[in-house]
Amino acid sequence: MFDRGTGTPIVLIPGLQGRWEWMRPAVDALARQHRVITFSLCDERTSPFPCDPKRAFENYIEQVDAALDRAGIDRAVIAGVSFGGLIATEFAARRPQRTSALVLANALHASFEPDARQQRYLQAPLLMSPVFAATAPGRMRPELSVTFPSMVQRLRFTAENGLRVVMAPSSPSRMARRVAWAKSHHFADPHSVKAPALIVTGEPGLDRIVPVDVSRRYLSDFERVEHIVMKGTGHLGLVTRPDEFAGVLQRFVNGARLSA
Repeated sequence: MFDRGTGTPIVLIPGLQGRWEWMRPAVDALARQHRVITFSLCDERTSPFPCDPKRAFENYIEQVDAALDRAGIDRAVIAGVSFGGLIATEFAARRPQRTSALVLANALHASFEPDARQQRYLQAPLLMSPVFAATAPGRMRPELSVTFPSMVQRLRFTAENGLRVVMAPSSPSRMARRVAWAKSHHFADPHSVKAPALIVTGEPGLDRIVPVDVSRRYLSDFERVEHIVMKGTGHLGLVTRPDEFAGVLQRFVNGARLSA
């Protein structure tokens, strides 16, 4: 478990790949102003948290509870990235006493249905993983071309991000299992979330992983909700522009705390 910084505590939940290291630029930027607690999902081999496959998605809710307990914190801002948004929203709905605010970055919504291409990956994750890896640059290129107009900038980011991925490898089979766990889970009513919520997305058309309109479905779920678009980004905004992402959260957290 990563626990660094001082100030308002923020629990940052990683996406489908399950590794917190993929978010390292955002974690470091946030830790300059806040206390950041993050972790790899509990079914990762590197995670120190227990995981019972029979409990499926419930493991992740219990992991957030355990992380707060280990940090000695009663309440925190609960932030979920991509797939982690499902975990964060479910936790906020079921643990309102431990959720001071909710942040969802490029988040999947519980109503999301995989398209035909994604279904093929989920049905045969190991077989399809070479195809997934080979097509990744094509999915990232439109976003990176806007975020980094300079070829040198794009190459530098690609090299740095690639190193993070290599050093913290994901498992296609575990990723597919996480989606299956989410699809079989009975989610709490998101309308029960009373904490202030922030939806952070990139621009429509640039997020080739979670369409912006999927994340925007949360806007009708919460009573107190804001939506911020990080211009010139898609799905990777928290790592391509970590200082901007941290600044957005800083302004939201301060406002949420002052109005509480």
